[in-house]
Amino acid sequence: METSALLKKVRKIEIKTRGLSSQVFSGEYHSAFKGKGMTFSEVREYQYGDDIRSIDWNVTARFNAPYVKIFEEERELTVMLLVDVSGSKEFGTQKQLKQDLVTEIAAVLAFSAIQNNDKVGVILFSNKIEKFISPKKGSAHILRIIRELINFEPTSRETDIAEALRYFTNVIKKKSTAFLISDLIGKKFDDAIKITNKKHDLVAVRVYDVRETEIPPMGLVKVKDAETGKMIWVNTSSQKVRDHYKIWWKQQEERVNDLLKKSGVDAVSIRTDQDYVRPLMNLFKKREK
Repeated sequence: METSALLKKVRKIEIKTRGLSSQVFSGEYHSAFKGKGMTFSEVREYQYGDDIRSIDWNVTARFNAPYVKIFEEERELTVMLLVDVSGSKEFGTQKQLKQDLVTEIAAVLAFSAIQNNDKVGVILFSNKIEKFISPKKGSAHILRIIRELINFEPTSRETDIAEALRYFTNVIKKKSTAFLISDLIGKKFDDAIKITNKKHDLVAVRVYDVRETEIPPMGLVKVKDAETGKMIWVNTSSQKVRDHYKIWWKQQEERVNDLLKKSGVDAVSIRTDQDYVRPLMNLFKKREK
């Protein structure tokens, strides 16, 4: 993409997603993704009803009067975006490609994070790690992330989510919040996701197109696998073929949903023809409880 066209697209996404982050998501994001814990802030004189376990005995002895420690939430988090850039991202039959939807969702999450003083990093992956962007703060850093999401060309078109999760757990040592943004189609990643969510707070954002759920009757169609490049002829007029595919998709969906639930991973599914604001808001509100 030419530089001028790239900058124009980055600016368009920035205006939309920064506005959503500040006007719609900011409060819910803050409540949904807690800080690392409580840190000491100050001491004050004991008041009726204070927990006696919070009494600072050294200060109490010095002033000959009871004082208690005051703590506040340590807000700063490290937020990692694990973004699937494999060949399937180029699919989309409705309002936009999966890649465009992924870019907007990642931008909204990134802007929401920096508005809460969190660091944001990115791992772009296919069946290997394509690019790692270290966690940092600031709008300039987020704009760089958006540019990469728009313009990045992966060296592979296949998918290996387990590899991305393993890399993430190895490179980010401190507990962080991570968003896995993918269609979640590919090799099994059962063990990797369980291990990752034990060490970090993992959230899965599944992006898909309605045409991936079932095949419409269009006659004899030549179909290309976006990841392997393999071409096959499919008789979409056959009810048996369409039913077989629909059953396969439902089985895959149920398997992934069951895995996420058993692994304790919060998840949201968003279609390419769907407004992502409400599903994300519902996810944030669910986490507040």
